[in-house]
Amino acid sequence: MTLVGRFFMKAFAIVEVEMIKIRRDPTEILSRAIQPALWMLVFGQVMQHAKAIQTGKLAYMDFMAPGILAQSVLFTSIFYGLSAIWERDLGILQKYLVSPTPRSALVTGKAISAGIRGLIQSLFVYALSLALGVQLNWNPVSLLGGMVAIVLGAAFFSTFSLIIACIVKSRERFMGIGQVLTMPLFFASNAIYPISMMPTWLQVISKVNPLTYQVDLLRSTMIVGGTQAFSLGVDIAVLFGATIVAILIAARLYPGLAS
Repeated sequence: MTLVGRFFMKAFAIVEVEMIKIRRDPTEILSRAIQPALWMLVFGQVMQHAKAIQTGKLAYMDFMAPGILAQSVLFTSIFYGLSAIWERDLGILQKYLVSPTPRSALVTGKAISAGIRGLIQSLFVYALSLALGVQLNWNPVSLLGGMVAIVLGAAFFSTFSLIIACIVKSRERFMGIGQVLTMPLFFASNAIYPISMMPTWLQVISKVNPLTYQVDLLRSTMIVGGTQAFSLGVDIAVLFGATIVAILIAARLYPGLAS
């Protein structure tokens, strides 16, 4: 087996462990469906009726649905590092670190498992969008593009979360920082309004926010006639590049979490 093959075999061993957690307790996935439902049923319906946000040729619900899907993935992934702190307290992390598995494979496995969780969550958002009359794009290529956006976004934010966990090392500090980060990341993106509506300083922040590129990729693949602020190549390159950088940083910091 090649070096790359062995790397991903070890990474998918971590994925298998994470999937066992979901099978044993699927309530977390189910509970995460409540928040996007509230955003779409309440905020989305009100804003579409008010017509306060100009979204061009797209109805507001069509414009918003990809943003809420990205938000759902963000809000779950940003707290992914909490499980690493629990693993340290239970002694599981120490067992990982004494194994011959490369630290980067451990982190990659967790990133992939976060992507799978994101795909599961997307089923709820797609079902709700369909019920609300959102013009979903069922083209197989577009669906594949949407899956790429979900997996890369979840992988980045979960790894970013792991970096935070490695730095703060305590559950209390981590929860505080996680709660502080989620809403600024969400509102400093194009999830619920176009970048063109933002003041100049917020546009600058939005353009360095990976969530913006995830939403942009989802909006062009998830919705019939979906618009893009950036090109497909730029969206994927930013998400993929940010994820690789985050994995490398997390792999370097990961052993320090056990101390």
